Amino acid sequence: MLNLKKDFSAMSYLAKFDNLVRDERQMKALTGVSTQEFKFIVPNFQEASEQIKEENYLKRLKKKGKKKKRKSGSGSKGNLDTYEKRLFFILNYIKTYPTFDVHGTNFDYSRGHTCDKVHEFSWVLLRTLKNLGSAPKRKIKSAEDFKEVFKDVDKLIVDATERRYFRHKNYEKQKENYSGKKMPYHEKSCNFK
Repeated sequence: MLNLKKDFSAMSYLAKFDNLVRDERQMKALTGVSTQEFKFIVPNFQEASEQIKEENYLKRLKKKGKKKKRKSGSGSKGNLDTYEKRLFFILNYIKTYPTFDVHGTNFDYSRGHTCDKVHEFSWVLLRTLKNLGSAPKRKIKSAEDFKEVFKDVDKLIVDATERRYFRHKNYEKQKENYSGKKMPYHEKSCNFK
């Protein structure tokens, strides 16, 4: 009889993790970073992870009104038992953007557990990038902010599309959304790359 769990476990990235980390081409294809960059990020990722765990633990204690009794970090570690595997897990997700079903199969996790881990490690990666001073700027609120963020960019490509929308009865609001076309009504939308 076919044992799917065992067969899928042998196919998971975790079963081949040591070989993947050593192969530069595979590493870039699966995570978007080189082996050297990966090894540089790992200790920073570990530090950020421990900071977040400690903060969350203290928040829970404060919420319950208790004092800290034991060291944080106890309990089972699961499949992602090292910070290298955790970093690989989140970088692979961000690079390839698979569904939770596919990503879970690649790392021998259920869909729900994969979703939880992606959200958890996304925060850790963001904290890591902030600690390294490499976090992307998320909120651009004005033209000055835009110019500051892209001051070193020589060429900017604008990808514009129009989406259908319902026409406003108020003439002033109609003018705000007018795209220049006669029919049907479209809203202008731009994405910068």
